[in-house]
Amino acid sequence: MVNFTQKLMRTYEEICLEKLKEIGLASAKEWAFAMGYNNPNALAKVIRRIIKTTPEKLIVLYERKPRQYRCKDC
Repeated sequence: MVNFTQKLMRTYEEICLEKLKEIGLASAKEWAFAMGYNNPNALAKVIRRIIKTTPEKLIVLYERKPRQYRCKDC
């Protein structure tokens, strides 16, 4: 029997996407600072993993530099 009071386990990618959903449209630097990092490149590997494994959850705007990211279900 499953105890429903337990929280579901989430991956770090899901946690990052939830934060992006909260802040809306953001660059990688803004997204990293919102996650509590001081380095603007802190989420580079995580962003690559999200694009590789679940590209349907992330919108990447390539027209402008720096690239802008937005959660698809926002």
